[in-house]
Amino acid sequence: MSLPGFVASTFTHDGTSRTVYRRGSGPGVVIMPEIPGITPPVALFAERVAAAGFTAFVASLFGTPGKPATAAYGAAEIARACVSREFSVLAADASSPITDWLRALCRQVHGELGGKGVGAIGMCLTGNFALALMVEPVVVAPVLSQPSLPFGITPERRAGLHLSPADLAVVKERVAAGCPVLGLRFTGDPAVPPERFARLRTELGAGFEGIEIDSSFGNPHGIKRTAHSVVTSDLIDVEGHPTQRALQRVLSFFQERLGGV
Repeated sequence: MSLPGFVASTFTHDGTSRTVYRRGSGPGVVIMPEIPGITPPVALFAERVAAAGFTAFVASLFGTPGKPATAAYGAAEIARACVSREFSVLAADASSPITDWLRALCRQVHGELGGKGVGAIGMCLTGNFALALMVEPVVVAPVLSQPSLPFGITPERRAGLHLSPADLAVVKERVAAGCPVLGLRFTGDPAVPPERFARLRTELGAGFEGIEIDSSFGNPHGIKRTAHSVVTSDLIDVEGHPTQRALQRVLSFFQERLGGV
């Protein structure tokens, strides 16, 4: 299925082929969509990344590109991800196998476009994938938007980073050497427990910039308590709104780390 304004191509690594949608020019940013897939709000976010002076590469990892989200559609895609060998939804100390394919995509993007490196943003089910991609040196601007894996059904998993100890050691080395990590969450989002951001601050120190948007009952901006998707479906694109400021911080983070206009 096509996405208006994007150019589709197929990227293959280690026998696995997936469609990647491209838009814009400038340094590369790999966008890993949330469940249920490349919905219109995810595509709009990619358009904003492109408009900010980057080449957006949106990897189709699940769902039907362009299809609007519904509760039934989301539930069906979560169920598929839970039984897929590519997604390890309960692993606190291991990355999903699909991150190998995503690292190869990042290498391909940087090999074509060059520059300082590649940006990467994961959302929801893919949120912590940006950490796993840091094992690839070309990834220099990682963003974790509402990182929801592992599912926080135990205390260990609530603080889990969905990253192997060996990969975490590499991430910590890279952060110590000057590669920061940006994270976004709503405070009331049960899919992204506060323990997860606390763990990121413990492991990464000042190298982790965590933006936590108040979604508690009676919050001053009227953000609903079920808010989850910071830069897509729960974004309120009004100047001064916390989600709009979070979006602008993501774009400025890419500009700081990658260059561009």
